[in-house]
Amino acid sequence: MRRRALTLVTAVLVLIGAWGIPAAAAPGDPTAPPDEGGANLTLGEKLDAANTDWLQAQATLEASKKRQADLVKQMDEMQKELEPIRANVNIIAAAAYRTGGKVRMSSALVDTASPEQFMDRVLLVNEIAMYNDRVIGRLTKLQADLDAAKKAIDQEVATQQKAADTQAKKKADAEAALAKMRGRADGYVNVNSPLATPAPRNADGSWPAENCIIDDPTTTGCITPRMLHAAQEARKAGFTHFYSCFRPSGPYEHPKGRACDFSAAPDGFDGVASGSDKTYGTNLAAYFVKNASSLGVLYVIWFRQVWTPAAGWHAYSGGNGDPSSDHTNHVHLSVI
Repeated sequence: MRRRALTLVTAVLVLIGAWGIPAAAAPGDPTAPPDEGGANLTLGEKLDAANTDWLQAQATLEASKKRQADLVKQMDEMQKELEPIRANVNIIAAAAYRTGGKVRMSSALVDTASPEQFMDRVLLVNEIAMYNDRVIGRLTKLQADLDAAKKAIDQEVATQQKAADTQAKKKADAEAALAKMRGRADGYVNVNSPLATPAPRNADGSWPAENCIIDDPTTTGCITPRMLHAAQEARKAGFTHFYSCFRPSGPYEHPKGRACDFSAAPDGFDGVASGSDKTYGTNLAAYFVKNASSLGVLYVIWFRQVWTPAAGWHAYSGGNGDPSSDHTNHVHLSVI
């Protein structure tokens, strides 16, 4: 009786998915996650570290250049306003010098024929003084704003240099991580790839940190909001073949919810892609590369080639000679 009860409880736990782990696919099931091989288990970690910092430096650089452009535009506008104000101040100064300034105004008030004329001249003198004060005050503020803008531009230049230095270092790190590969490759590029809607960023242009909190539409696991966005954008662009994302273990970013495998074949992970399936995979890889900055792409692997934002396309020899680990039957996408 106890054994029967235990069996029943176990069956119920399995049915409700108590352990939260995707069920193992049956042998030969084309929807089973591809075995991407263990020959390069550290490759994903190295590319992750190198490209994450590279992408954040790139975001900082882009945001800094935009701020600098805004400051330059602001300075141009202030310079245009400054010239006539400076000319007016020069006129005011010259007039004050010729007429003796306050002494001349005092005498103008004394030399009046009637109380009404005196009041008119008081109002005129006050109005002139207020106008002069406003002009001089505006000149002083504009000059201070210009100095602040110039200082801010100098700071942006320093920020850009730091970001560029970080990018150079991380590019070298990515190249080193790919040193075991066979060198550079032509890669997959399609100028006609559609544009993706950019994923949300922080106010300063950097990529926000994201956790695996969204239900994965392809498994019982989870993915990050940015990974979901990339997958949805790909499907909106017409790449609607089978795909699979979360895995509780394995290489790359699958266990973190930051990676998906997009099948070249319509219904699952078949053998080496050819014909229209290979064309589909090539176009999808090119789509992710073209929209890398918008989607926060860490790297793309397809048909024995790997692309990173820091190092471009490289030959990929990390597989075991089978379609899954060679990535010849699916496009792998990792996002930051």
